[in-house]
Amino acid sequence: MHQLSKMSKAIAAFGLTYVLASGSAIAATSDTSPVTNGVSQQLTGDSDIATSLNKLLPTIKYTTEGLPQSARQVNSASWSSGQDIDRTTGTKLQALLNWHHNGVGPVDGYWGKNTRKAMQAYQKANGLRTTNNLNNETWQSLTASERLTSQPVLVSYKLSRDDVNVKTTTIPAGAEAKAELEGMYYESVPEALAEKFHMTESYLKKLNPNASFRAGETITVYNPGNPNTKAVSRVVADKNTQTLYAYDDSNSLVASYPTTVGSTATPSPSGTHTVEVKIHEPNYTYSADDGSQSIIPPGPNNPVGLVWIGLSKPSYGIHGSPDPSRISRQASAGCVRLTNWDALSLLGVINDDATVEFR
Repeated sequence: MHQLSKMSKAIAAFGLTYVLASGSAIAATSDTSPVTNGVSQQLTGDSDIATSLNKLLPTIKYTTEGLPQSARQVNSASWSSGQDIDRTTGTKLQALLNWHHNGVGPVDGYWGKNTRKAMQAYQKANGLRTTNNLNNETWQSLTASERLTSQPVLVSYKLSRDDVNVKTTTIPAGAEAKAELEGMYYESVPEALAEKFHMTESYLKKLNPNASFRAGETITVYNPGNPNTKAVSRVVADKNTQTLYAYDDSNSLVASYPTTVGSTATPSPSGTHTVEVKIHEPNYTYSADDGSQSIIPPGPNNPVGLVWIGLSKPSYGIHGSPDPSRISRQASAGCVRLTNWDALSLLGVINDDATVEFR
């Protein structure tokens, strides 16, 4: 396994410099992992991919005891042609797409463009007709695996001391003020919990209207399931669909992620490039017009989130985001922006020499 030296790597362009914290490169070998009832994001085996993903993603132990009726309705929800996609069915649909490794962004239960894009990526990967609306063929395909559909979508989770004692801070405006912080932590416990469970903060609070979010309390949350465990040798950043498609070495589509790719003011590059560096918890250095620099510390609310996958094209990369709900709904400075959990999942499986194609 290739190891990165303990140093920072600075890459400058467009007046921006990314300073990357020390970290280890992550080797990737193809692997599969069964879903274990009662535990999400805990992969079996000792492969490089399983080891890496288990380090990057938090293990989530859950039960289905004490679930409210509304949560049980989500878990048993079905769909047929002509039926409206209400929030109950929408949550189940988003879960199925996520579990098939076609990311929808933060789960909120609503049919929207990121859910539609994930459905279309799933249709593409499975040889189905691409549609703008859910159809019976797609639903039947999504629910064909009994092992997958037996997983509960909403689960009960007992908050630990680590969950509620997570470091928080108020994020000030301005790069210089941010640089004074110890870390770019979450701004609240609910924000940290929403990201841990891959959902919007508003949906977390909707499911738990009386929660105080204290240690020992049991709350209702979304069950993330397990990420893709197949090694990724090529990714395609599609500017039109604002989606990142991930392929294995046999050119099979193994995962897709909603993304923000560039903007009119700062467009992303064209052509094909290669992965040069992979960093967990990067720093970020902002260079102002007057030449001064502000080094912003690592953390989930860092401008590049929890991950930097730097490309052979200087200053460009694939990275996380401090604002997952705005993925595909915002501009980027030319890079490929993902939710932090999607960026971590990709970091654990992408090959050191993977190619990154912009279309």
